[in-house]
Amino acid sequence: MLVAKYYNNSDIRLEEMPVPKIGPGEILVKVAASGICGTDAMEWYRIKKAPRILGHEIAGEIIESQSRRYKAGQRVFVSHHVPCNTCKYCLAGNHTACPTLHQGNYDPGGYSEFIRVPKINVDHGVYVLPRGVTYDEGTMIEPLACAVRGLRLIDVREGQTVLILGSGVSGILNIQLSKLKGARVVATDINPYRLNKAKEFGADEVISADKKLDILADKVIVCTGAFKAVEQAFQCIDKKGTVLLFAIPDKDIPLPIPDFWRNELTVTSSYGAAPADLKEALRLIADQKVNVKDTITHKLPLSKIQEGFNVVVEAKESLKVVLVP
Repeated sequence: MLVAKYYNNSDIRLEEMPVPKIGPGEILVKVAASGICGTDAMEWYRIKKAPRILGHEIAGEIIESQSRRYKAGQRVFVSHHVPCNTCKYCLAGNHTACPTLHQGNYDPGGYSEFIRVPKINVDHGVYVLPRGVTYDEGTMIEPLACAVRGLRLIDVREGQTVLILGSGVSGILNIQLSKLKGARVVATDINPYRLNKAKEFGADEVISADKKLDILADKVIVCTGAFKAVEQAFQCIDKKGTVLLFAIPDKDIPLPIPDFWRNELTVTSSYGAAPADLKEALRLIADQKVNVKDTITHKLPLSKIQEGFNVVVEAKESLKVVLVP
């Protein structure tokens, strides 16, 4: 089968390898669509473990099953990270802190024609796609679930003002979810295309990020790795407000300690998604509460993955890139 092995953002090599063999309790999935996550293009983050086969936003068809729960022919989304559900973190509802979640994955990775899904992922991370949900939409379940979790953590409510810094695909998902919560949403970006998209997907106001932001928000969600966005977050957060680091820069962040203390600010982060978030994301997509279909701006064959990465890295007139093996 064809796989794409990541060495760095400008060196992704197409290789052949055998189709994985499955064991008891496992399933083999033919990948129908695989999204390129922004974190896969964070070279400083990914290159530490290169070379490897990345890809964790997949939807496909089960073609072989040794599980009693699933059968060949079912259309599924498969979560690459699953919690153990028994450790102290899971029992406290903090599934994304679970060591098992951070260690697991499917074999070999989503940028391939087939994946072997280990038993623990079969037991805790397979979601059958409803008839009305396409494979392309299935690739958006995990990204949307991450946003679902982030908004739950910071408790976005009706009537609040939410400032979203960065209007790439994660920003667009956070815009839609914040509007569902009844919040007033202001979105920024330096890219006019993405500012237009932010407005199109429901932002009440859009502001170019290279201008002074004259706003005080109850919640600020950082959806870009630009260091300037973090500085803007602290400039725009109201008293008792919360800054969510949904995305992060590649260096440490200084805290404005006097403001942090005097204004009783909260700074938190959000990583990944728990099973409950994935179920909620699938429900929102199936019920057409969140528009993920139109966030997919590019579809390419797996053989053109380098072109897809270039599109993501350049971040010009694009949101989500989906590969079709």
